[in-house]
Parts: sequence; structure tokens; C-alpha cells
Amino acid sequence: MADGDDRQATFGSDGSLETDTTPDATGDNDFGEPKEANETDGGYNRYAVSSLLQKAVRRSDEEVAAWAAWELARSGYSWNLWDRLNLYVVEDLRAGSDVALTIQRYEELATERWEPAEWKGRLCAIHAALAAARARSTREGPNADEYFRAVADLRAEARENGEEPAHDFPVGDLEPGGEFDAIFDGHTGEGSKLGRGTRFFKTRGARVGPEGEGEHSARWQRLAMLLDDDRDYSAAELDRAVEPVDPDDPWREPETVGGGDDESAEGDRTGEGESRNGSDDADGSLSDFSS
Repeated sequence: MADGDDRQATFGSDGSLETDTTPDATGDNDFGEPKEANETDGGYNRYAVSSLLQKAVRRSDEEVAAWAAWELARSGYSWNLWDRLNLYVVEDLRAGSDVALTIQRYEELATERWEPAEWKGRLCAIHAALAAARARSTREGPNADEYFRAVADLRAEARENGEEPAHDFPVGDLEPGGEFDAIFDGHTGEGSKLGRGTRFFKTRGARVGPEGEGEHSARWQRLAMLLDDDRDYSAAELDRAVEPVDPDDPWREPETVGGGDDESAEGDRTGEGESRNGSDDADGSLSDFSS
């Protein structure tokens, strides 16, 4: 990124704004007048234009977003522009949006290959703003952060007063035997103490969903379990390992799988109709997966 990308607005002890205008942002505005501190070429305050850019992205107003990005870029505030655009990715766009990589690439082109205020740099700014404005807007990240912080305060206050909190985290106390029992496999201290090893992990902790495993992934999982030299899995366990979770109750797990004690020792427990060397069991044998 260009020099100065970490600049932030600061305020003096009397509440006045302390400004730090970069050399690129000096000169005259469009009217031939010397630019004031934090003034854009069009005569606008850069903080107002930066805020406009974010609100335009949030409201999916492509034209206004494109103009605001162009105005900041041409006025010598590219560091402000790219800092803001990268913030919008995590603050105003839906999680998982690939626009983050798009914006990153445009920033690299504008600031490392070309000059950000020149024609190519301005095009990059416009494209990045348009990409952000066209992406799915949401405030889910900041909303979640604000809610979780409020709940944390309520929980702490309730504990101090010896009361139950009016609101709690969505996971409760996170203890074995509770709603999220599947997380306590051999990768946790509690799970290790309970003797929950590979068998527990394969049939509970490693399950995905609700779409479930793809055809190849499910086949590889079952084959890997069948070829395990240290433990024999029942047909029910093979099925359970690749069964998608319930979309309405993704954490629910039975106490046992296939009628046996699947929290017992990791040793031999071959289910009915299932054999390490292949069998006539259509949903679990090696012979069914070898083709």
C-alpha cells in the first residue's frame, strides 16, 4: 500500500480535528484555489466523501460509490480510499464474498504497478468500488460483534450478582453431555479423559452438513475406515460417518451408534454384515467400493 495508509483522524484536547494532509493531496482544487487540509479536488471534505463511499457500498448505489472512489483517488487520498474499501469488506459485505480478493488485486495494481492518482489507478479505484457495491451487503459482522459484547457484559454482571443472565451466549456452558457434546473428542482435554478417540471423531466430530459429503469424499471416508488396521467399524458407524447433520438440529447425536457403545475402547467391534476384507453388505464393504 502507499505510504500513509495507517493514518487516522485524531482530535486535540480541545476537541478540534488534527489533520495530516499527505503531499499528494496538496495543490489546487478544481476552481484554482489552494486546497484546505482534507479537501478533495472537487472542494469536498475527504471525511464526508469517505463516509459517502461506505454508505453507497452498503446501499448498493454503484454510481455514487464509483464517484466517491474516483474523487478520493484523484485528490491524493488513495491511502484513505484503499484503507476504507478493505474495511468495508469485513464491515459491510456478506462473509465469504470473493470481492475481498478482487479489491486486493485492484489495490495492488493501483498502488504498486501504477500511480494511484493517475488514469490507471483511478480506474482501479472505480472498479474496486463497483465490485464492493455489487456484492451482497450486510451488517452481520458488526451486528454480531455488538450483540456478543453486550451479552458478555450481562453475563459478567449476572455472575457478580449471583444471578442467571437474562441473555447468554448461544453455546451455554460447553460441557460434555450437553448440546455440543460432539466437540469433546480426543482433540480436547475433556474428550481425552472420556477415552474418545478416532472412533468417536469419525462418527461424530468429523460429520458435515447439512449438504453432507460429496460422492467422492463419502466414498474415501468409508474406504479409509474400512482399511483402518486398528479398529473395525460397523455398517451403522460407516453410515453415520458420512450422514449429513440435521439442518434443524445440527448438534444432535445419539448416545450410541448402531446399538453399541461407541465410546468404548478403540478395538475390535465388527458390525453385522461388515468385514475388513469385503462382504456382501451393500453399504459398507470393500467390494462395493473397489470399482
